[in-house]
Amino acid sequence: MTSRPLTMPAFSRRTGLFALGGLALGGAVLAGCTSKPTVPTPSVSPSGPIRDQLQSAVSTIAAGNDKLGVAVQDLRSGAVWDFRGGWASQSASMAKPMIVSMAMRKARADKLQQPLPAEQAGQAEKAIEHSDNDSADALWDWAGRRPAYDALASDLGLKDTHSAPEKDFWSWTWTTPNDQRSFLHQLVKGDTKALTDAERSYLLGLMGQVEDGQAWGVGAPRSGSVKVQLKNGWVQFESTDNLWAVNSIGHVAGDGRDYLLTIMTRTETFDLGRAYCDAVGDWVFRILGSGELR
Repeated sequence: MTSRPLTMPAFSRRTGLFALGGLALGGAVLAGCTSKPTVPTPSVSPSGPIRDQLQSAVSTIAAGNDKLGVAVQDLRSGAVWDFRGGWASQSASMAKPMIVSMAMRKARADKLQQPLPAEQAGQAEKAIEHSDNDSADALWDWAGRRPAYDALASDLGLKDTHSAPEKDFWSWTWTTPNDQRSFLHQLVKGDTKALTDAERSYLLGLMGQVEDGQAWGVGAPRSGSVKVQLKNGWVQFESTDNLWAVNSIGHVAGDGRDYLLTIMTRTETFDLGRAYCDAVGDWVFRILGSGELR
């Protein structure tokens, strides 16, 4: 989500339910103001088969945190691996690629400008590249809200991805690391009838232009030689468990690597959630640089 200035935001459907983009209502607390937390990391590089290395590294990082799930697919071999890949949590802004997909499907069904009319294209760019919440709200409403989200999840075969019955908000949608990995695979490889090739290309293009300040987690390795198409999400669910959902998904290609990675966690603070995402993103990049997942 986007950071906002230290002023009270205008009332919206989300106001009072959770803190947006690091700004907590009633306290005006920006995420990132505290000292950077640390999470467990391997003291030495893992060894052995790539699958065992991933298990060792992520198990170490997740020690003491039962709310962390990870899924990986090495596109060089096609092999997949996960750590609590079926663990379900809420999407936060990780839902925005799904929202843009919903909007493109509506534009196609209604025979409007492809992949999106000008107004919605501008909203899609802001929602993905800058994680603008107002733009995501507008697209969510225009594209059909919960019914359109659930129809897209069904057409994509994402069996554990669905809207929240109690709240018609995109941040409250539920998913798993495994489902998000499947979604990414369909975006990157085109093994889906839910989206056209032009729609997939358009969305991946936006995900490849995420602003630098939001390119953490899966996006941490991004450089001149490593391209990353990603979307992160973070929000505090003040009206439920008061925890932050901090998530990162993306496609990493370059320096001999080509893989999909999804990370989902739920923590006491945004900074701690980001630290987990950064640690997983860093170690998966290191490990997959030493060989293919089999």
